[in-house]
Order: sequence, then C-alpha cells, then structure tokens
Amino acid sequence: MHKKNYISFAKKSASIQINELKKIKKVFNSSFTKAVDLVLNCKGKVIFAGIGKSGLIARKISATFSSVGIPSFFCDPAQALHGDMGQIEKKDILIIFSYSGNTSELNNMLKYANRYRIKIIGVASKADSVLLKASDIKLILPKVKESDITGMVPTSSTSITLLLGDCLATTVMQQRNFSREKFKIFHPGGNIGNSLLLAKDIMITGKKLPTINYNKTFKDVLKVMNKKKLGIIVFLKKKYIFGILTDGDLRRYLNNSTSKTKIEKFIRKNPFVVNENMPASKALAIMNEKKITSLLVVSEKNYDKNYKTLIGVIHIHSLLQSGIK
Repeated sequence: MHKKNYISFAKKSASIQINELKKIKKVFNSSFTKAVDLVLNCKGKVIFAGIGKSGLIARKISATFSSVGIPSFFCDPAQALHGDMGQIEKKDILIIFSYSGNTSELNNMLKYANRYRIKIIGVASKADSVLLKASDIKLILPKVKESDITGMVPTSSTSITLLLGDCLATTVMQQRNFSREKFKIFHPGGNIGNSLLLAKDIMITGKKLPTINYNKTFKDVLKVMNKKKLGIIVFLKKKYIFGILTDGDLRRYLNNSTSKTKIEKFIRKNPFVVNENMPASKALAIMNEKKITSLLVVSEKNYDKNYKTLIGVIHIHSLLQSGIK
C-alpha cells in the first residue's frame, strides 16, 4: 500500500465502526432496563467474565464499575474451573460477554451459576446461543460489519460490546446520582484525581495562614510575612477580609513612605476571592490570567456575602506541586 493511502484507509475503517456503533440503540429495550435494575438492586458483587477479546472488554467494564463505587471484579472462566468459582456467591450477579455466545470455556461457569441460582446477564449477538439460553437477562448485540480488510477481525464487534458495557455503567451511575466528589474518593490518583481536586483540598489553613489585624504596624506586618513565607499577607477587620499586601506592595511602601505614612494606604481592598468548591485547575487559570501567585478562599455559603471570612489561601506552588495543569 502506498503511504498516501494509509490515512484514507484508516478513515474508511473508522467510518465503518462509527456507522456500526449506531446500531447500539437496538439494545436499549426492556432487557436493558431489567439489567440496570438488577445491578442497582444487587446485594453482592457484580462479576464480569469473558474469554479472549470479550474477556479484555469484561475486565475494562469491571474496572469502570469499581471506579464508580460498585463492588466488581473479573473472573476468568478458565481459572474458574480450578477453584475461582468459589468467589461467586448467590447474592452476586454475573455479566458474561461473548459475541458469538457459544464459547465452550463458558459452559462450566454457566452450569455453576444456574445450579446455585446466581443471576446472569448475558451479552451476545446470537439469541439462540448457549450463553443467552442460560441467562436470566439477555442483551442481544446487533450484527455488525468488521472494519478490517477481511471483514473477520473483531473490530466493530468489540467496539460495540465495549460501548454497551459503558452505557450500562453510566446509566447505573446516573440512577445513583454519582458525582464528581464521589468519583474523587474512588480515584484519588493520577491525572483524573488531580483534575477533580478542589480549592479546599489544597489550600493552606489554620496557623499557616498569613493574617494580621488591619491596624497593625509595618514592623508587625513584616514579621508575619517573613514567618509565613507566602509572599502575601491578609488583613482582617473584625475577623472579615479587609485586604491584602504582597511582598511587592511592601517594597513600594518602603520606597514611597515617610514615618507618618500609614500602611493602610497601601492595602489592596477587594482582593481576588474564590469559593472553596472551585476546581483547583480553574484557580490556576485565574492566577495565570490575573498574573498573581495567591488566591483567598472562602466557604461556599459565605462567598456571596459582602463581609467574607477567610478559610484558606491557595498558593501557586501548592497547585503545581499537586500536579495541577
């Protein structure tokens, strides 16, 4: 194949899969509704199984279920013959993937589940297959055209199976009112975890806050700023935010003040304030836009009030150290 044909063939292959994936809507019927209800009412674990490429998809969907707080794991049907079947309990649900539905390695698992009345959600393309005949709920995948040159390599068929599994997971999430906050609990690490961090998760609090009463002397201000080492000091008046000074402001004070000049003259009123529940990534964007290194944090219930109570300070170093980009 000439190199200039690489892109055109890839586009053709992608177009085939995109068109075939539209057939997924045929699966969204009463059986799909029953499958969602069964998962929502499950008192045990949601166990996924499959062989070959269907097994790889089952592993991925199981990982998705676990990451959204649904107890789940993958059980290899081949290993299940050698003792792993003991992991499956009557209160569990089995979701088994097999595009043909006639994979022989599944037979013993199906017999075990039927014998002990363990509910099975079968996912296959053939209604008369061994898998779907043994299943309590039958999710019948539409026949699709594979996107490779032979029309035989599992491509569109694996994609539509994966899509069905993801749709099952996202529908369950929606019914459980799953939130970003809950996702952060189950996925605290990596780029996803970082993207879910809020201002309150990384703000400086308590005794580390560089605060001082607004009517203190320059000497007092300098002492606090040197001790807290954030390059900023927050002035409070009757416990409310009065204004801020940066180390740059202090230098200007030294250059332009006399012995009678009050430091209050240099205090910046109405500093930038953010809600404690603002995404940390958005806080960084504000800092970059305003060309500042710190933001004051207030509680959500206090954010819209005229007199705001400081609960924390976000410094750009804290954001960068947390991997926020």
